[in-house]
Amino acid sequence: MDSKDFKCVMVIDETLPTGIIANTAGIMGITLGKFIPEAVGCAVADKDGRMHLGIIEYPVPVLKASKERLMELREMLYDPAFSELTVVDFSDVAQSCNTYDTYIQKAASVSGADMTYFGIALCGNKKLVNRLTGSLPLLR
Repeated sequence: MDSKDFKCVMVIDETLPTGIIANTAGIMGITLGKFIPEAVGCAVADKDGRMHLGIIEYPVPVLKASKERLMELREMLYDPAFSELTVVDFSDVAQSCNTYDTYIQKAASVSGADMTYFGIALCGNKKLVNRLTGSLPLLR
């Protein structure tokens, strides 16, 4: 994976409470680690010889958007032009479930158009990611 051609960003609803923002980023990050394991570096030793597990080798800007912009972005990502991107979304449906089985059942009963997206993570070709998110500001 060439870092000059690869980009990974998270876009999160700017109106969410801090705890939900952190939860959204954490959940999406775990999923990205599963689906893009080659982006995670090797374990690193500190001066004392203590080991620290590898982290992603690339910066991951966390951007902000409105609920409406997140929905637009999610819909755009279904276009075949963006099919090579790795996309992780986290919605109100997922956040409201205490077990994965409940999430599976609840998601099957809700249209994607009726979900409220808390965040979307995108990784892949830098030009494609920038085309979708290049105008979004950092979440601060």
